[in-house]
Amino acid sequence: MSFLRRHRAATPAGPDFDVLAMDPGDWPGNLGAGLLPAPDGSCQGVFLRYDLFGGRGPAMIIGNLPEGSPARDLAEGQVPFEVAQLLAALENDEEVEVTGSEDCPVMQGDNLLIVRKVKLSEGRISCVQFDRSDNVLVTIASWDRPITDDLYALLKPLPAELFQQG
Repeated sequence: MSFLRRHRAATPAGPDFDVLAMDPGDWPGNLGAGLLPAPDGSCQGVFLRYDLFGGRGPAMIIGNLPEGSPARDLAEGQVPFEVAQLLAALENDEEVEVTGSEDCPVMQGDNLLIVRKVKLSEGRISCVQFDRSDNVLVTIASWDRPITDDLYALLKPLPAELFQQG
């Protein structure tokens, strides 16, 4: 994805990479965003929580984790960070683990994505992942809604100003 680029700032106030997600203006529900800070103040990831259920819990979480983010280091069978965030937001404390994965080619505009469909022991969660050309891992976790190829057409880089603090 050639349109994605790294940002560099003297003092980290948000991510130093573009965040690929759905535009909040296109989403009819509530939106929340979270940054994963490192001890040095740099951003180790961004996740966006989309709520269609009117405050009863998120319908979807989209995460962007750069190379080297500790949230990418998973033990065997451990669910992706975004799935854990989805379960926590839903106050669901069931034990969920990864049971397998399948790679599928998907077109996003002119770009070919190799999307990894993550299979989980909890059937109400859909989860997919793909790597961007700038080594940022995008993970989409959805509750009680399948993730279809139509979703990839809605993904676009969000402006860095959306994540600035202060």
